[in-house]
Amino acid sequence: MTLGRRTLTYGQLRDRIHGVAAGLGQRGLEPGDRVLFSVRPGLHGIVLALGIIAAGGTVVFADPGAGQAMFRARAGLAEPKWVAAESLLYAASAGPLRSFARRRGLELADYATVVPDARHIYAGPWLPGVPRHSIRASSLSPRGSSLSPRGSSLSPRRSSLSRSHHRNPQAEALIIFTSGTTAHPKAVVHSRRSLGTGLADFAHHVGFEAGERVLTDQLMVGIPALISGAHWVLPPAGLDPGASPARYLDLLPGADVLFAVPAALDAMLRMLEREPAKTPTLRALLIGGAPVLRPLLQRARAQLPNTTIRAIYGMTEILPVAIADGDEKLAFTGVGDYVGEIMPTISARFDAGELVLSGAGLASYLGQPPQSELHTGDLGRIEERRLVLGGRSKDMFIRGTTNVYPGLYEPVIAGITGVREAALVGVPDAIGDDSLVLVVVLDGITIENVRLALPGLIDAAVLPDRIVAMDSLPRAGRSSKLDRAALAALL
Repeated sequence: MTLGRRTLTYGQLRDRIHGVAAGLGQRGLEPGDRVLFSVRPGLHGIVLALGIIAAGGTVVFADPGAGQAMFRARAGLAEPKWVAAESLLYAASAGPLRSFARRRGLELADYATVVPDARHIYAGPWLPGVPRHSIRASSLSPRGSSLSPRGSSLSPRRSSLSRSHHRNPQAEALIIFTSGTTAHPKAVVHSRRSLGTGLADFAHHVGFEAGERVLTDQLMVGIPALISGAHWVLPPAGLDPGASPARYLDLLPGADVLFAVPAALDAMLRMLEREPAKTPTLRALLIGGAPVLRPLLQRARAQLPNTTIRAIYGMTEILPVAIADGDEKLAFTGVGDYVGEIMPTISARFDAGELVLSGAGLASYLGQPPQSELHTGDLGRIEERRLVLGGRSKDMFIRGTTNVYPGLYEPVIAGITGVREAALVGVPDAIGDDSLVLVVVLDGITIENVRLALPGLIDAAVLPDRIVAMDSLPRAGRSSKLDRAALAALL
């Protein structure tokens, strides 16, 4: 695994992970403990996350950009006992950098106090704002250590507890927050079984080759690459291919495989179309995180004629569901969107036209009983294990990698004084993303007042691209239900 000039061999990575797991156990982390995790994907961050899971803990991914109210609501639902964050976040949320962060529009929850009585782990140099007695992440697994569970100094009782926890396939491993409001945050919980099944499916069916260099910052792609014996290459922290395609393209000459979400791939293809001399020689291009539509796929094929393309269909609750060869997807002439062969570990059926999934890779929802099936909201059909989609059965649209359920947010927005009605509409573009438009009926308030009221009230990932005021919303049927299709057409 490589980031910049630093590389860890498989042996070094194993030893670091085991060292972190042993270090956490020595400092009191118990199997089942949840760790609120805000460390960027880098060598230290990945080792720390995997070490937490190896110690029997649960990684709770927490996005500091979600807004202070949302962050606190998510932390309250997860009830972690530990917090792991970069020292810069402590300094920017409570230390001397707080005013600077606010001037930049970043309102962070105080990492030192957001979880009462939590134990703290910080990554990076010590900075003002880091709580006293916090554990420095790098001290958990000193360089050159070769600690392993067998050779650690854990007590016999603790080692027995860890082994018992590891043998429980239903034990928690990972919690990922998705859509939701401050009153009702929503999170997906992956057990060791569901996470392991998804990672193994991805590794086996994407077709990584041993030794090849895979460029991605996504754990759900990089770990399957490692499982396959490939070389995981991380981009510099914070480098967004959508916002900085030129810098990202500079990394591609050293890569054999690239993973990209459609919006980021669109930005890179636009630059390659202007500067074809920068076109890389890739063995494989993996596209996922949002629908992979034909126009984008055609452009990718034209720009990368000798590259294997894989389009990945899945969701946070179960990934991957199906994987399509790019050329097969382009050659499909039937009605609907061919998304590939369904994974062997997944059972799929249709209930009133809606795709329903089950299998060992299915996660549950935090605070709810385990689910045996997932009603996806996708319409379609199955042709000999080949999945073809054909629209949505319920109100949901996609923005980047976020599933947006408007019914969660519209009542909250309509609660703003001066807003009589509110509707969120996704207006699709050519690359499978939805531009998010908020339509409001106002009474004594301006659009700008509404815009200023939204941050912290709703998830930062669903802040609208545009706000439009109308005298009334289009409605249909005897119940005068909101006609989203008509509203989308008007927009």
